[in-house]
Parts: sequence; structure tokens; C-alpha cells
Amino acid sequence: MRALVHPYPSGLASPTLTADLTDDDLVAFYAPPGQDRSRGDFSGDGLWVRFNFVSSADGAATVHGHSDGLGTPADQRLFALLRRPADVILVGAGTIRAEGYGGDLVSAEDRAWREARGLPAHPAVALVSGSLDLDPESTFFTTAPVRPLLLTTTAADAGRRAALGQVADVVDCGTDQAEPARIRAALAERGHRLVHSEGGPTLLGAFTAAGLADELCLSLSPLLAGGAGGRIIGGADLASPAGMTLVGLLEEDGALFLRYRVTAP
Repeated sequence: MRALVHPYPSGLASPTLTADLTDDDLVAFYAPPGQDRSRGDFSGDGLWVRFNFVSSADGAATVHGHSDGLGTPADQRLFALLRRPADVILVGAGTIRAEGYGGDLVSAEDRAWREARGLPAHPAVALVSGSLDLDPESTFFTTAPVRPLLLTTTAADAGRRAALGQVADVVDCGTDQAEPARIRAALAERGHRLVHSEGGPTLLGAFTAAGLADELCLSLSPLLAGGAGGRIIGGADLASPAGMTLVGLLEEDGALFLRYRVTAP
């Protein structure tokens, strides 16, 4: 894997092309400003919300309903490494239904890496669901390595709230829909600074519309998927397109790994 554009200052020596980035190099490459955790630097004091998605060259976010058909070996490597330093993994209910997310979300190697740097062995996991239309007996809850945080609304069904309250910490973040500002506040109150979100498209759309998505990491797969694979952003139309600034770019085997700083729409 080689770097074509280097991001925020992160400890990499120079903006030259390289094809042998180590795992720690990549964690440093993707570090938010002031948060180079590959080197034990915890100096950042603000919340940073990163979204990570994969897309085909023709814009499909899924193949046959799943994103894993788009991933390359390099994408799978980065997918794991972006989780490694995160305080919390943030996902929407639709992503849980489509992708599962049962059991450990980081490897034994990643847990050891985290503990060596003073982080909990496993990141916290936060799930956004306005309706609470979830099964408390699904593997997401029954095999969770840490008790999930469930971010919902005051309008959610009381019976579902009571059942899910047995397997997760339920927090209201809005009346009719979970609001990005209140989601960020709930995560910040729990001491989280690096928020790593893996979707889905509705969650990215809500955060982008609110001007509260800080970063988008997009793996562009060298595939033409066709079909009706959807897009990485969904939900209501934005009032105007959100701008982005390219701050990092990697390449391996024809796949591009783009890192964007997102600006308000």
C-alpha cells in the first residue's frame, strides 16, 4: 500500500510515495488532529466523528444487499485498523440487521495493542435506533463483548425499551428521531473522543445534514457493480451539498482509499 497524499501531521516523515506502510504507520496516517494513538498520544480534547464506507467505482454501496462484496484485502486491513484506536464504534440499526455485528469487533492483536496504550480492550459500541425495532435475543446483544449503548427517541415503544434495557444502556437522543447533536453529546459525556462510524447511509445523511460529520474515509473499489446497490448517503435530501477536503489518499492494487475532511452543507 502506498501513500499518494498525506493527511494532517501524523508522524510520517515525508510526503514521498511508499509501498510498505506498517499497521502502526496506517493508524498514524488516519489519526485525527492531536490524536496519534499509535504512539500513545492522547492530546486531543475534542470529539471527532469519522465515517467509513466502501463503494464501487460506479457508486454502489452494496452488492446483493451487503458491503462485503466490494471489499479488497487492503480494504479489509484498513477496516480493522480504523477500529483499532476508536473509543466507540457507532452504527445504525439497518447496518446491524444487514451485517450482523455479533461477537468481538476487534481481534486479539488489536485488544493487546489497545491495552498497551491505556485504552479499554474493546471499544464501546453504540447503536442508533429511533424505533427500537430490534431483537434483544440477536447475537449483537447476546454475544456483545461490552454492554452496548442504545441511542433512541422518547417516542420509541415502551415495551421494546423495557426489553432492550435488559441487554443495553438505553439513552434518549431526540423526540421523533435520534438527533446527531444529542448523539454526539451522549458519547462525549461518556468520555469518548474518537467516534468511528460504519454506517449506515441514513446515519451518515443525518450527520452530514446537521454539519456534524467530521471525516469520511471512503474505500473506492476497482469494480463496476451495476444493479441497485444504493449509495453511501441516504435519508432526506441535503439542503445543499456538503463540501469535502481531501486530506489523505492511499492506493493498493487499483483500489483507492480516500480520507476527506467534511465541511458543513
